[in-house]
Amino acid sequence: MIRLNRRALVGAVAAAVATPSWARRADGPDAALNAALNAALATPGAPPAMAAGIVTSGGLEWSGVGGVRRVGADEAATSQDRWHIGSNTKAMTAAAYARLVERGLADWATPLSDIFTGVTIDPAFAAATPDDLARHVAGLSDQTALVLPMAARADTRPVVVQRAAQAAMALGRPPGGTPGRFAYGNVNYVLLGAAIERITGRPWEAVIVDEVFRPLGLSGAGLGAPVHDASGLGNVWGHQGPPEARVAVDPTTPWADNPPILGPAGTAHMTLYDYARWLQVMIGGEQAWLSAEGVRGLITPREGQPYARGWITRPETWAGGTTTIAHEGSNTLWHAIAVAAPDKGLGFFVLSNGGLEGRSAAVPLIRQLIVARTA
Repeated sequence: MIRLNRRALVGAVAAAVATPSWARRADGPDAALNAALNAALATPGAPPAMAAGIVTSGGLEWSGVGGVRRVGADEAATSQDRWHIGSNTKAMTAAAYARLVERGLADWATPLSDIFTGVTIDPAFAAATPDDLARHVAGLSDQTALVLPMAARADTRPVVVQRAAQAAMALGRPPGGTPGRFAYGNVNYVLLGAAIERITGRPWEAVIVDEVFRPLGLSGAGLGAPVHDASGLGNVWGHQGPPEARVAVDPTTPWADNPPILGPAGTAHMTLYDYARWLQVMIGGEQAWLSAEGVRGLITPREGQPYARGWITRPETWAGGTTTIAHEGSNTLWHAIAVAAPDKGLGFFVLSNGGLEGRSAAVPLIRQLIVARTA
């Protein structure tokens, strides 16, 4: 189950921005970056493996990978490995919806009652829209409106049917939160995925491939716990438990990821190169995939709100006072963090396989990368 709540997510990302490793170059200007990755992997409680990168609007500027694919084994992680990105999937679900908007198939301001026709909707949600879902301001709460993981795993219905039932349940009862007030919740993106399915008549799993993965050339991207690396061989495994007692979790088991119903909120995986490409288009890279206005809509919050469509936003001194975007993700077995300054055309990310505990090494590392690159 995705366990990043609003306070943990916003606070952690805000804090993040105030084993030999593989790297693109072994010396020269990249030496300090390689050393920072090595040092992060050597810290107490560090995850078994980490991948990191610095991205500009022109592409991947530096990347490094280090550590082992799983505890108890000595197989090194490589640049071909795929990494689960957890809740960082949300920004991609929002982007898929933005693509539908640009083709005239959807609108951010359409009332949910016009999308989920035939569903009895509580009057408190009468004015709720897909934009509200994307920004976590619809008034929904995971505690009162999200199906429990055990129940979801036991559900044998097609996942599209499950998401439709989730939408009917969540919208058919009074809100657990306050409409208009930001409150991070995975249920918002499960419903956004269900809205995409209602509009297109296709599973979210197919739409995310056709609208995001394929047009951006994310050839190593997929859904669920990654089993194989980009070359079709072994891959890093996710881990559970505290650092002193970590256990590698076989990605072919049902417990290696969130139940499929949560896909739009957090089940994507990809290589570091894929994630770099994704971050690149968010910070001003080539825009044939989505208009510059469409991208700007994804990363711009409402006045007085901290969250855009899949991104936490805040001004940062390291970005010259411009607004940055950031997000963390974890399915509890992996961890991903990304921070970027779109107006500066600069971004950073760290991916790891040590569960939420892996952030203890990832957050200091991303700080060091920011300092090294912006000093």
